[in-house]
Amino acid sequence: MILPYYHVDAFADRPFTGNQAAVMPLESWLDDAVLQAIGEENNFAETAFYLPDETGAADYELRWFTPAMEIALCGHATLASGHIILSQNPEKDRVTFCTRKAGVLTVSREGDGYTLGLPAYSPSPEKQPDILALIGGKPLETLFHKGGYHVIRYETADEVLALEPDLKALAAMGDSQYICTAPGKDSDVLSRVFVPGGGVDEDSVTGSAHAVLTPYWVKQLGRDNFTAYQASARGGYVNCRLEADSSKAWLGGKCVTVVEGRFHL
Repeated sequence: MILPYYHVDAFADRPFTGNQAAVMPLESWLDDAVLQAIGEENNFAETAFYLPDETGAADYELRWFTPAMEIALCGHATLASGHIILSQNPEKDRVTFCTRKAGVLTVSREGDGYTLGLPAYSPSPEKQPDILALIGGKPLETLFHKGGYHVIRYETADEVLALEPDLKALAAMGDSQYICTAPGKDSDVLSRVFVPGGGVDEDSVTGSAHAVLTPYWVKQLGRDNFTAYQASARGGYVNCRLEADSSKAWLGGKCVTVVEGRFHL
């Protein structure tokens, strides 16, 4: 079997920045074990698989696999999937994806980039001493969202940049996201995101994390939009806006296709 294969840098305006995703259109779902094996073979934070949605709920069905597991929500690989579809269909301005646990997601054209609509996840204050012992630093507050998102808020960007968390110990606690954030330097907000239990020690640019950061920082900043930078080795910028009813986080960014080929099974 030969499958189409695309390697996309998402939330990137040039190659070798942003977050890498493999995007693979299918005609029908393969066995889950095969999808997982492909995710492991690709060895990116996520591999996105999509196929036409025959239910009418959306244009396509979409699933995401890390090298270790299927996940409930992935922003950058959704943006990358929308980029491939809209690049191949210049007459379209938007595409919708039906997902298994995150509802219907939308990617729309915006200028020479895209906007991605994700559910907005508002975290609530929660003490997390065991996690802080593994992440380090002296945060101003800690918050949690039941989807498995831990937000650790620091006073300065330099504190976040200096963190050296115990990734092995964090991985043993499950596949949660650990989102460390502070006011930015050349952006309104800065973050670093660790997901060692999901097979990604430090993620490059995490759309789902910004679905949590958007409602949090909108409240902190007192306005409905801001610029964000995820300070990974590759790095990437995200424009964030909260829907008026707080139901969706709209994330803006560009994508670059760096490889197009065929995957042999």
